[in-house]
Amino acid sequence: MANVVSIQLAPVLDRLGESGASYDIKRLELAFSTAQSAYGDSVHWTGKTVLDHTLGILEEISPFEPDEDTVVACLLHHVLEQKAMTLVELEEQFGPKVRSLVSGIHLLSHITLEGRRRSIEDLRIMLLSVSDDIRVLLVIFCDRSRCFTSIKTIEPARAKRLAQDVLQLFAPVAARLGIYSLKHSLESEAFPVLYTYDYDRITEQLERVYRERPNFLQQSRDILKKFLADQGIEAEVDSREKYAYSIFQKMRRKSLTNIEDIYDLFALRVIVKNEEDCYRVLGLLHRLGRPLANRFKDYIAFPKPNGYQSLHTTLAGFADLPENCYMEVQIRTAKMHRQALFGVAAHWSYKENGATARAIENVQLHSMLLSQESVDGEGEDRETQSFADHIFVLTPRGDVVELPEGATPLDFAFQVHTDLGLSFRGANVNGSIVSMDYQLENGDVIEIQKYSSPKPSTQWMQNLRMASSRSKLRRYLYAQERPHLISVGKELLAAEFKKRGISPLTTDLSILRLCDGETLSLSKREDVLMKIGQGSERAASLIPRLGLLTEEQRAVDENEKQPEEKTDRLQRNDSLIAIEGGLSMPLRYAKCCSPQDWPHEHIAGNINRFGEVMVHRSPCRMYTNTNPDRRIAVSWK
Repeated sequence: MANVVSIQLAPVLDRLGESGASYDIKRLELAFSTAQSAYGDSVHWTGKTVLDHTLGILEEISPFEPDEDTVVACLLHHVLEQKAMTLVELEEQFGPKVRSLVSGIHLLSHITLEGRRRSIEDLRIMLLSVSDDIRVLLVIFCDRSRCFTSIKTIEPARAKRLAQDVLQLFAPVAARLGIYSLKHSLESEAFPVLYTYDYDRITEQLERVYRERPNFLQQSRDILKKFLADQGIEAEVDSREKYAYSIFQKMRRKSLTNIEDIYDLFALRVIVKNEEDCYRVLGLLHRLGRPLANRFKDYIAFPKPNGYQSLHTTLAGFADLPENCYMEVQIRTAKMHRQALFGVAAHWSYKENGATARAIENVQLHSMLLSQESVDGEGEDRETQSFADHIFVLTPRGDVVELPEGATPLDFAFQVHTDLGLSFRGANVNGSIVSMDYQLENGDVIEIQKYSSPKPSTQWMQNLRMASSRSKLRRYLYAQERPHLISVGKELLAAEFKKRGISPLTTDLSILRLCDGETLSLSKREDVLMKIGQGSERAASLIPRLGLLTEEQRAVDENEKQPEEKTDRLQRNDSLIAIEGGLSMPLRYAKCCSPQDWPHEHIAGNINRFGEVMVHRSPCRMYTNTNPDRRIAVSWK
């Protein structure tokens, strides 16, 4: 097996090693062997085997000089999808960094435009904010790029979905991170798939330009290089034409029909030794050609948010260019050029200090997350929702679920479906059983076990972090408790009616129809009874509101009420609460936690200095600060 592994992995390792990087070959061979065993002959949706597709991604990412953990994660990032390993097993074999990378890659691979509930801009920000490690996004970008090598064999509808995801999601995010090499590569591959007619039209116009002016780009480059050499400037000069998709976007945005109306259709790039030479070259260029007003940009003094630096100027009458033809020139140092190609990932080089590079990368990524600006020069700033306090997890089918930080498996269950939350029995996270209060993390794959019927508890409230989840549970418990509380309320009110000689309640509760001068529906009459049943209102206090007392009874009632208000206004003996040892003592509900309000949770009591039992909810902070010697057990009957 080792020989087979070495033979298949050797070409990729050679490519990775071109930058001078060194790897623990035994660890990489173990990762490859594990991948080989996990994937077997499984076929990727592109038509290639999963193993071949994975090796192809490594080839795509090699110019970025990936570190060892990234190579291992790239080899193994399909193991979760293949259900060959859990994240726990992955961490045991290859460490926490690989586990984190694989988890992030697995999650982001499921973020697409298909069936989206959020705006495209929100999805772009989600791609940025889900991972705090640029390596995860690089693998995702390279994965999408590799898929296009099989584009002719992919089913047309799926190919268009891939192209749409790339053009609207992944390429703009690559631009936002300043990774223009991948941005342009992804756009060039996706554009002809999604916009075949426009691609052919632009290609035809470009070919016509080259037929009319053959070799003019090469000639312009040679003229500029010689001119700079004559001025004593050592520089590299490259030429480029604007990418077809960028041309398409600019023509559509400016309502142009001819590509020759675009000022920066063609460009020369001058790479010099230092920043001082950048400005020297700029001055010389403005002597060589006629600079266009409002076409000069100094991204050296004022870098783009993604770190891009360069001087841009557009010249006319340069190098025998025809009338109405313009040439953009970009001037930068070699370091700026690397930054332009690789963006945040430009600091990866093994020749630099690894810790310092990672710190620079994290600061840049964090800064981009805070600003959330579009940096590809084509969009306007817009207000966007921040995902800084959110995480994104996966269902076993790969659906992405957004949750707040600190969310639990129970929150997840309620977000997926209320019935799943109410029937919650347990949860597996990344293949391992976890407790109900386990805090979920980005990329977790959660599988919920459920009872055949709902069996919720009021104790679940303390394990729910989301208000929407608590609301769903509260509504269910309310619906379950309501009939019982209405029944208790009826009993208490009937007893009060009997004591006062008032006619008993009827089935339609008609005697409660008028209350405080308002006509109540049957549902509202039941609400009144429920309040009495849960102890938040006394039956005796309801009778005057119903207008059932004679003047004589009202006077007697007021006389009986007066001393009670003066001496013991808040005391009560509640038929719903039992006191330890069957004691009969005056009760008061504590205002700090209102235990009488729904839902009825576990309660506790303490005896105050007036000899009353103060009833609290068990978790109440005020109760935890009371004297333990004065506490007494209470419970709902």
